[in-house]
Amino acid sequence: MLLVLLVAGVVGISTQLILNRYVVKQIDNQLSTDLRSDPVEIGRPARPAASGAAGAAATTEGAFLAICSANNPSKVGPQPRYQENLVAIIDQNSVLATVFNRQTGCQAVPDDARELLRQITASSSPKTVVLGSLGPYRVQSTRMASGATQVVGLPLSAGVGVLNQLSRTMMLVIGGGLLVAAIASYLLIGRTLRPLDRVAATARQVSGVRLDSGKVNLPIRVPEADTSPFTEIGQVGAALNQLLGHVGQALDARERSEQQVRQFVADASHELRTPLAAIRGYAELATRPFADPETINHALRRVDSESVRMSHLVNDLLLLARLDAGRPMEQSTVDLTSLVVDVVSDARVAGPEHRWQLDLPATPVITVGDSAGLHQVLANLLSNAATHTPPGCTVTVTLAADGNHCAAGTLAAATLTVSDDGPGIAPEVLPDLFHRFVRSGTARSRAAGSTGLGLAIVAAVVRAHGGTVAVNTRPGSTDFTVHLPAQIELSAP
Repeated sequence: MLLVLLVAGVVGISTQLILNRYVVKQIDNQLSTDLRSDPVEIGRPARPAASGAAGAAATTEGAFLAICSANNPSKVGPQPRYQENLVAIIDQNSVLATVFNRQTGCQAVPDDARELLRQITASSSPKTVVLGSLGPYRVQSTRMASGATQVVGLPLSAGVGVLNQLSRTMMLVIGGGLLVAAIASYLLIGRTLRPLDRVAATARQVSGVRLDSGKVNLPIRVPEADTSPFTEIGQVGAALNQLLGHVGQALDARERSEQQVRQFVADASHELRTPLAAIRGYAELATRPFADPETINHALRRVDSESVRMSHLVNDLLLLARLDAGRPMEQSTVDLTSLVVDVVSDARVAGPEHRWQLDLPATPVITVGDSAGLHQVLANLLSNAATHTPPGCTVTVTLAADGNHCAAGTLAAATLTVSDDGPGIAPEVLPDLFHRFVRSGTARSRAAGSTGLGLAIVAAVVRAHGGTVAVNTRPGSTDFTVHLPAQIELSAP
């Protein structure tokens, strides 16, 4: 707005100066025309008179005025185009001057103006003088043949009046224009900045949300209408939405991390309580006075057994914590056929009371993944089958490549199935079967040493490989099916 005011002021002043110069130039041109007109010759009337003063020489102011009044003004000076035209003839002894007025005709010049006219010398250039009570005049003078000086002048009051009127008009126009511009700018800026107010309101809403702890719900966003990429405010709104999205994701990740820590601490404290209590009890038993060697040996064996169980539990919890944290798993080429043969052989040695069967394809199944993780997946499934089925049950491991036409040695999607003919899984356990510390105590017998983490580890490792695990159970049959993709991109579960 200040810039508009400055520009308007510069334009107004420049216009005033240009018009003032134009008016003065027009007056100067008129003065040059007036000087070329026939001057009044003192001592000879402009036209013959019969007798009397009119025929006498014009040697006095009265005679000069009489001649001016008796003759056509065009003979003694120019036909006045302005309100008042000044004509003066100055010699060493007198100043004869008159002012032609359109309404009153020729008038005598006041004494103060006459004295100022006496000081004017012949000059070819117009100049501005103040003639006392007559006011400012633009005058030009020339020397006559008689030796006197003829002066013609035009008042500047007419031009000044025009300029003053123009100045008032310009001030009104500029003032009105500035007022209209101010109102229009206020309305336009208000409309333009209205989306910015909504963006600021969104930021204020976000600033009122507690973000320091706990689960943070941050659904606040800038309205879609205020996120146009074609305006600066829209770009700010879109950037704020993107920032809020990133902040929300970071807060969700923090909440998940805190939840994982709380879950780990809760799981560890809950599951380690039993083996620690057993170790403490057997340690106290072994240190009793007069304890016989057999009692001491039994107590030490139980301490060792509970320590091993506690170590397995801690290792399982740490593995789940690493998987929950999204730590990348190793990636290498894995021969699933050889891996299945090795794991089933280990299970056959550990559980000779069960029957173990293999169903393998004719060609090796090769995939990409974490060999140790996949080994633990199959080992946990076999351990789960051996633990929760009675002796004499049959456990069958089936490996198949998706697409029998896959050539040997090429990467293939794989399906691994562990089946048993045990009593099945209770329906109420199925929804939480792959959660932590879930055990079946009804349809399947609970054996000592189970931590309830085996299937949770299976689900986490398979998910980290981009695969899926599912269970299908009924009385007399339970099938765990693991699907692994051909090109595995190891990621967080």
